[in-house]
Amino acid sequence: MCPTRFAGLLLILLTLAPSARSQPAPTPADRTASRPNILFVFTDDHTAQAIGAYGSRLNRTPRIDQLAIEGVRFDNCYVTNSICGPCRAVVQTGTYSHVNGVYHNRNALHPSQAVMPRLLQQAGYQTALIGKWHLQNDPAGYDHWEVLIGQGPYYNPPMIRNGQRVQHIGYTTDVITDLALAWLRDQRDPEKPFLLMYQHKAPHRPWDPSPRHLHLYEDETIPEPPTLLTHYGRRGTAARQQDMTIAETLDERDLKLVAPTELNDEQRAAWNAAYEPRNIRFREHPPTGVDLVRWKYQRYIKDYLRCVAALDENLGRLLDYLDEAGLAENTIVIYTSDQGFYLGEQGWFDKRWMYDISLRMPLLVRWPGVVAPGTFQDAIVSVLDFMPTFLEVAGAEIPTHLHGRSLVPLLRGERPADWRTTFYYHYYEYPGWHYVRKHYGVTDSRFKLMHFYEADVNEWELYDLKFDPDETHNLYGHPVYGPVQERLLAALKEWRTKLAVPESDPPESELRDFPHRTRIRTTMP
Repeated sequence: MCPTRFAGLLLILLTLAPSARSQPAPTPADRTASRPNILFVFTDDHTAQAIGAYGSRLNRTPRIDQLAIEGVRFDNCYVTNSICGPCRAVVQTGTYSHVNGVYHNRNALHPSQAVMPRLLQQAGYQTALIGKWHLQNDPAGYDHWEVLIGQGPYYNPPMIRNGQRVQHIGYTTDVITDLALAWLRDQRDPEKPFLLMYQHKAPHRPWDPSPRHLHLYEDETIPEPPTLLTHYGRRGTAARQQDMTIAETLDERDLKLVAPTELNDEQRAAWNAAYEPRNIRFREHPPTGVDLVRWKYQRYIKDYLRCVAALDENLGRLLDYLDEAGLAENTIVIYTSDQGFYLGEQGWFDKRWMYDISLRMPLLVRWPGVVAPGTFQDAIVSVLDFMPTFLEVAGAEIPTHLHGRSLVPLLRGERPADWRTTFYYHYYEYPGWHYVRKHYGVTDSRFKLMHFYEADVNEWELYDLKFDPDETHNLYGHPVYGPVQERLLAALKEWRTKLAVPESDPPESELRDFPHRTRIRTTMP
């Protein structure tokens, strides 16, 4: 049982109904009347450190926090492969990368697989996908879809609507919300329950703010993470070989010393009015060394948080519409992101690692009448669990090949006795952006064992997150942690066997060495 701020016994008793899998099959009329709508809010690189409900020291997110106040916050939700395309493939298929075939961002998701929206269609749901897709092919199983082309720009995005290219004018976070609201108001079938995949580009690199947020935080100094200027402790070779530091990797475009090319005249005027005075000051009195790192951090983090501000506002627009349309009481709202993200910790940005900051995804769920408001859940859950959860909610059969399991018992406040106590992770994309080495591992949420397994970097790392939350002191081989190490090695072997993980990775013909863009170099003392 998860701890709760509001110990409403009656509410809990009302929600302890048998799972959908054990219920008699509902008739079409019953299912239309009783099954909830599903609004899946999927952001890109929005990490828990930048969400008020997770204790952010950096920003305020009142509309996202509303979901935590009215629902449940999951504290140990993990991604299987911390990079955009692979995580999105898991949402669609409920399986790890080695089964769904999306190991990295250049793999397409084969549409012949049993994908979640198609199974929901068969169960009588109307399905729609609006926003970022990023899976190299057309979405399958959606009655309506309108998606960005690849990563898409932050301004004036061209999109593909049911196979046809359309051009939009405006800020992309606003555009995606406008399209989602238009579908809810005018295009959905009110006689059917719906699945709406409301998927944002923000706050992905290069973190371009909306015109209304260009001056947000301008006169503030955002707190630095304590490890911004530290090195890599007792981490191994992989941590030292990466290319994702604020000091060295951020380029002129990231730092807004170069403007986006897709701006129209009005947008460019607002952009230049905001950034040019700051850039002039930077060029006239350029900082160096540690001061330059700190300048880069402030420029980066403020733009990232400005993008989050637009997300929060736009989520509020959708939540307000659900209230106005009388849909809120019968709609599950799920807020998550495709992985965690570094906001200067260890001097880094980006994701990819099994280290907790990129492994851990935010997950907030509001389900009126089922989820007790203001609750917390520390069970190990995963992006793998979204598909079986949606299928159980829909009263649909859950395929036996899925690697996750339904979260419905946890949402009701129950934890099955056989719930997972460890979790397997696997990252494949090397060589690639940021040069993070291939690795796999297992965690029980306190201890973590990782194996970097390439021939030239064949190293193990072990961390105790209770005493080393920054994961800088590798304990592998330490005699005091011998029993923990042996237990996690056994769990790792068990997971790889259970999941039938191939001993060798697929050919790397689609991976290549990536050139660096122009950077503002830092010479550290």
